Amino acid sequence: MAHLCRKGMGKKMLTAIVGINWGDEGKGRMVDLLSEGYGIICRYQGGNNAGHTVINDKGKFILNLLPSGILRDDTVNVMGAGMVIDLAHLCGEINTLEKQGVEITPERLKISDKAFVCLPYHIKQDILEEERLGDKKYGSTRRGIAPVYGDKYMKKGIRVGDLLDFDTLKSKLDDIVSWKNLTLKTELNDIMRWLNEYGTKIMPYIDDTTEYLQSAQKNGKGILFEAQLGALRDIDYGIYPYTTSSQTLAAYAPIGAGIPGAKLDKIIGVMKAYSSCVGEGPFTVEMFGNEADALREAGGEYGAATGRARRVGGFDVVASRYGVETQGADFLALTKLDVLSYMEKIPVCTAYEVDGVKTDRFPSGSKLMNAKPITEYLDGFKADVSKCRKMGDLPAAAVKYIEYIEKAVGCPIKYVSVGAGRDDYLIKD
Repeated sequence: MAHLCRKGMGKKMLTAIVGINWGDEGKGRMVDLLSEGYGIICRYQGGNNAGHTVINDKGKFILNLLPSGILRDDTVNVMGAGMVIDLAHLCGEINTLEKQGVEITPERLKISDKAFVCLPYHIKQDILEEERLGDKKYGSTRRGIAPVYGDKYMKKGIRVGDLLDFDTLKSKLDDIVSWKNLTLKTELNDIMRWLNEYGTKIMPYIDDTTEYLQSAQKNGKGILFEAQLGALRDIDYGIYPYTTSSQTLAAYAPIGAGIPGAKLDKIIGVMKAYSSCVGEGPFTVEMFGNEADALREAGGEYGAATGRARRVGGFDVVASRYGVETQGADFLALTKLDVLSYMEKIPVCTAYEVDGVKTDRFPSGSKLMNAKPITEYLDGFKADVSKCRKMGDLPAAAVKYIEYIEKAVGCPIKYVSVGAGRDDYLIKD
């Protein structure tokens, strides 16, 4: 695989691995696989509101904040300026990985001084708002993500770099707590104790990651940018308001990482061989009942961050084509093909019906809420494909399914995942 990465994409390239759909497409697994060809892996947005599950020769790992490249011993991992970081969660995640034998040092992990801190009152706000919304809730993970991004743009945020000067930090926080107490009861001393407990633990990792990444780029080092969630959860271009609160698109990668002037060389989109979705909002292809239960269990579709059962459905051509276009994907990785092995017929949503009119364009707003799937069925392949390592090993029906999807979304598929392990994949020529 190392040879492939050097030849196929190049060590000196700036490459983004992004989600095409609603998230949970298997990006962490692909970052873990492809990071062998890169020296630097950078998470550029989001917080601990989603998770990447990675299975490799070291074991099974669930990462919420740390870049998936942390599982390789020879990579430098950057948590970029576009992230929001719950310090307590990060400390716990570092501790868990170290117990699993992953060494995490300041040489291997660099946290942007410009990233924002997700504080306990953000979590409290998030929970209160979801409770207030009741049946109209957005499906938040209740981890404070929307409130901390809101404070960022209200210019009421605390940045990671502020932890390096506690005297100034207390003064800044005093003003913010006074503002928060208009709606919440928050004690300044409680927040300072929390920051002291967890902030001091991450201080060795704090760095000017802009300077670091700019220097790395000038010296010709390859950088792999890792996204959280997918195109349909982007705050601007996703299924608003059932989105996350950050930009999940590849175009934002250099900005969120800390080198806004950089230009990407390659964009790899990741999508499942079927559809899954965590949280509320429109999900046109959703299955229900026994059909949904069978697919959910076959795919192990439970959220890595929350454990919530994911909503599932057949492959959605309309949503996926939109995701490919929005991400500007150069090629795709198709994950979890093996999950479909039990199906006699494989459902594929080829178009939507909106207000009685057929469309192949992804709508927004109320039109998306009212969309109904137009479904076709392809022949199932009814075979264990987990040992396949080249296209010629796959059943003819599986090859036909891959080629159908590739043509339907208008982007070449380069990688096909046939299992959860690092080496359970094949390359489509």
